[in-house]
Amino acid sequence: MMVATTSQSLSLIEIAQKTRESSRQLAILSTEARNQAIEAMAEALEMASHEIIQANEADCQAAEFAGISQPLYNRLKLGETKLKATIKGVRDVIKLSDPVGSIQIKRELDQGLILKRVTCPLGVLGIIFEARPEALIQITSLAIKSGNGVILKGGKEAIKSCQILVKVIREALINTQVNPDAVQLLTTREEIQALLELDKYVDLIIPRGSNEFVRYIQANTIIPVLGHADGICHLYIDKEADIEKAISITIDSKTQYPAACNAIETLLVHGDIAGKILPQIAQALITHKVELKGDKLTKNYLNITVATDEDWKTEYSDLILSIKIVESLEEAINHINTYGSKHTDAIVTEDNNVAEIFLNKVDAAGVFHNCSTRFADGFRYGFGAEVGISTQKMPPRGPVGLEGLVTYKYQMTGNGHIVDTYSGENSKSFTHKDLLE
Repeated sequence: MMVATTSQSLSLIEIAQKTRESSRQLAILSTEARNQAIEAMAEALEMASHEIIQANEADCQAAEFAGISQPLYNRLKLGETKLKATIKGVRDVIKLSDPVGSIQIKRELDQGLILKRVTCPLGVLGIIFEARPEALIQITSLAIKSGNGVILKGGKEAIKSCQILVKVIREALINTQVNPDAVQLLTTREEIQALLELDKYVDLIIPRGSNEFVRYIQANTIIPVLGHADGICHLYIDKEADIEKAISITIDSKTQYPAACNAIETLLVHGDIAGKILPQIAQALITHKVELKGDKLTKNYLNITVATDEDWKTEYSDLILSIKIVESLEEAINHINTYGSKHTDAIVTEDNNVAEIFLNKVDAAGVFHNCSTRFADGFRYGFGAEVGISTQKMPPRGPVGLEGLVTYKYQMTGNGHIVDTYSGENSKSFTHKDLLE
């Protein structure tokens, strides 16, 4: 039986209504039923790998012809290795604890009057993303695990990839207890604005793309938005840094996958070791074909292009790195807090006191000591996958996995209890006895 990605005869409101209805059915399924659906999805993706890669290659060819930027092309490309890793991530989601139905509070208010706070799904997620077809797979697996319906809108450059992926997933769900209508795909730009107006049916919007794109989404909907804007990440090499560690971490943070939002865009180096370390780092980076820019002090050591104030604000998502020499830890922290995007920033130092100050004072979702910024990732954190990395202050923050896709409700059970008993001159007292250890 073939299942279309979305029905062309249905309006967007009707699609959203179907997703809402299906999400309510999904929310009450057992852990086992949801896990079986995710395994069916993984198996179907494996079986259809060749077809998926072919569709992605067609997207990549069309995107190249249209003049797509190299960073966006890298995000669009879904080769065999990336697809296998993504499917492994789907199966890792199965192994995670069920986030639904967890009792956070169980409290006796009085004898026979019991209050519980229980986790439950958000409802329907609206996911709008550019390129990155593997994000569709990750998000769908997390949505099913957390009992949420999902309406997906990929970028035009990934349309064939998204269509085949959703087709495969929906067909896999037919033989499970999860209704395929819980997963929907939108394909036109006009549907984005319409989706943003569906506050009666969509509970959370998660945009994944450029800062400008995220800001547009936030400004054009009253639906809560989980914002993931720029990834302007920094690495600070302190005067007490181990040189070998510093070079290795710099190379990994910049070149391991430069198109990623957790790759560094600015390298800060303490002035006391600049003369010693900069030539070595520059040589290693140039070997990896990284274009270097630097402030005036850096140009005393390296023959590179002068960095402007605009460079400190730029997410290159490419093999380009700006370098700045600072004279103190405080100057490094101030630079990061001024120009950073609150994503991920790291320090290399053997002075644990300096590291502690950095970790406490840098305002970012991820702050690392003596390790690559590329570790900022839901899969690497053990979340199985992620729906995005939130740079906002309100939780969830950082890589958002299952815990960011559930809310909670208060459930109370009594035996004819009424509030009047606990008010007035001869009122009865509450016991407020916690029943969870």
